[in-house]
Amino acid sequence: MVLGVDKLLKLVKEKKLVEGLCKRELANPEGAGFDLRLGELYELEGEGFLGIESRDTPNLKKIAEYESDNPEKSATISPGKYYLVTTIESVNLPKNLIAFIVSRTTLFRSGIALFNGAVSPGYRGKLTFAICNLGQQKIKIALGARVVHITFHEVAGNSNLYRGQWQGGRVTTEGEERQV
Repeated sequence: MVLGVDKLLKLVKEKKLVEGLCKRELANPEGAGFDLRLGELYELEGEGFLGIESRDTPNLKKIAEYESDNPEKSATISPGKYYLVTTIESVNLPKNLIAFIVSRTTLFRSGIALFNGAVSPGYRGKLTFAICNLGQQKIKIALGARVVHITFHEVAGNSNLYRGQWQGGRVTTEGEERQV
């Protein structure tokens, strides 16, 4: 079952389900979840390795970061380029909730595809996902712009808490590391 905004706002207040929400989301969220904002933008560099027991993701180059005192700051999303993105907001998922991120329609209406996964019960931290400009034109995007929508779903029965190495919002590995 998808949680409605009344339950979500109560969980934000009582359990810090999502931290750092903007005033708009705290006062009048749209739909059945929250819009999350673009915090940091990274380009991938070099090579990576995704093995069975170990991983080494490509290095990253931070190309833009949200600054609350500079709301006009933006970045250009070039055609054919793939970027990792973090949110300004952080989540704190309890054992009985899982979250899913979907693109706000203005992203795909601008030619930008979203690549993401589920947010597991027990995950705490900023969220990382990817965007790629599949269009032919450059798209300028403001740091702090609402880019994705997150919904929260109840888990019926038992769940196991997230125990992966990305806990806390880490964006890349620091060299080859064993999988948990």
